Amino acid sequence: MRVLAVDPGSRRVGLAVSDPTGTIAQPLDTLDAEPDATLVTRLAQTARLQEAARIVVGLPRRMDGSDGPEAKSARRLADALRRTSGIPVELVDERLTSVAAERSLIAGGVRRAKRRTTVDRVAAILLLQSYLDRKNR
Repeated sequence: MRVLAVDPGSRRVGLAVSDPTGTIAQPLDTLDAEPDATLVTRLAQTARLQEAARIVVGLPRRMDGSDGPEAKSARRLADALRRTSGIPVELVDERLTSVAAERSLIAGGVRRAKRRTTVDRVAAILLLQSYLDRKNR
């Protein structure tokens, strides 16, 4: 079963998809977060094209576990995506995935300009691989 991961951001939305066995996360292109009015439709279309049986949306919680405005936005996105796509949607805590993605890109020698466009995709891969590892244990 394929799983699509969505790492929502204010400018870009990182995407990753699992292999058909639901074992390994693979990168997809990022989507522009704007126009906001079409984001859910574009994500639902991507899920259908990737033949995803489940969608996981990153929930950016604060370090103390509380929800800030970004988490509330992610919850709204997940609800709208659930209604629009008809595919089960699960929220997954994504604390520190963007930080880990940024650090791995820096360690890999990726220049700052390239990191800006890549970090969302890498964060989506980390989010999805973590989810898959937990599910497959």
